[in-house]
Amino acid sequence: MKAMRVLVPALALVLGASAAVAQPAKTLREQLVGTWDFVVAEITTADGKRNFPFGERPKGMLIFTADGHFSQVHVSGDLPRIASNNRLAGTDADNRAIVHGTLAQFGTYTVDEGKKMLTYHISASTFPNQSGVTQTRTIDLLTADEFRNTNPGVARDGPAVAANFYRRAK
Repeated sequence: MKAMRVLVPALALVLGASAAVAQPAKTLREQLVGTWDFVVAEITTADGKRNFPFGERPKGMLIFTADGHFSQVHVSGDLPRIASNNRLAGTDADNRAIVHGTLAQFGTYTVDEGKKMLTYHISASTFPNQSGVTQTRTIDLLTADEFRNTNPGVARDGPAVAANFYRRAK
């Protein structure tokens, strides 16, 4: 009887450990689900020049839902404050800086696990030319805490690669 009291817990421990090991790894899509804080966007042109379209200390977030929706907001960390305190009454210079320093979009997303590709199906964007567009990005790094993707088709600055860095929101 004493041997049975030792054997049963030991067997339960072994079975529990093997069940945990036997669980399949999360897919890239499952790993993306959640909220990510925007760290920085970096564009590198063909001649090696780098720039930061939202500054070196941007704000923002990227949210992926389990049912396939996403929402992204990128905001420059140094946007001007509007003196009138009325968002509709900014100066031309204020409005220009705000348009240049922000990008928001939402829609649905898909993931090609084999190619490590993330595709956004953009429903609407603060850059209206992106509404209804599909954009694909490579998943360069995806851990529990970090996500980096690149968009090799950036044409804003001529041939270039745009890299976006995120950290899991806590």
